[in-house]
Amino acid sequence: MTLNFDLFWSFRSPYSYLATQRLVDMEKQWDLKIAVRPVYPIAVRDEAFFEKVNPLWPPYLFRDTIRIAERLGIIYRWPNPDPVYMDPETGRYPKQQPYIYRLTRLGVAATERGRGMSFIDEVSKVIWTGTENWHQGEHLAEAAKRAGLDLAELDAAIEADESHYESAIQKNQDALEQAGHWGVPCMVFEGEPFFGQDRLDDLLWRLQQQGLEPRS
Repeated sequence: MTLNFDLFWSFRSPYSYLATQRLVDMEKQWDLKIAVRPVYPIAVRDEAFFEKVNPLWPPYLFRDTIRIAERLGIIYRWPNPDPVYMDPETGRYPKQQPYIYRLTRLGVAATERGRGMSFIDEVSKVIWTGTENWHQGEHLAEAAKRAGLDLAELDAAIEADESHYESAIQKNQDALEQAGHWGVPCMVFEGEPFFGQDRLDDLLWRLQQQGLEPRS
């Protein structure tokens, strides 16, 4: 019996990126289906979030993510440009964002076409492996193509019905909170949340308890 779980995921989260390849491999190895549910980053959902966190947290995040990437053998560079724009004068994240809205809506569109995991895998590799100006040229179009999608078709569908995609993102964010968390990556299986790239082993253990079997 194929098991299913939801994956709440953000294009700006380094921990989401660091979990993605293992999730792709998990879906290939085991009889399960991952429902990708893109959400906006916490900096967009709560523009004052980073004003409230301990100032020691951001430098620790950089150290921790570099360490995890090194251990896993994953290429990892902070994106240029950052998917979420920060005003350098105020240190705040304005409502007008040039990249993250499009990326997140594209994630929803890809998921609706049954290519969610492939899309976030390919696009996150472009964003998080040091590709300069990943938002320009053919970088995203080529990533979409590798995922079996047409970027122009996705953009056109979003432009034709933007409210549909915004509604889907909001439903994902509401579902994440209802599951008992706010952060990403967060995997939710039968109502039980598993937050963080370091909870994949716990998730697999729970799935195996419920009869998860290897793919034949």
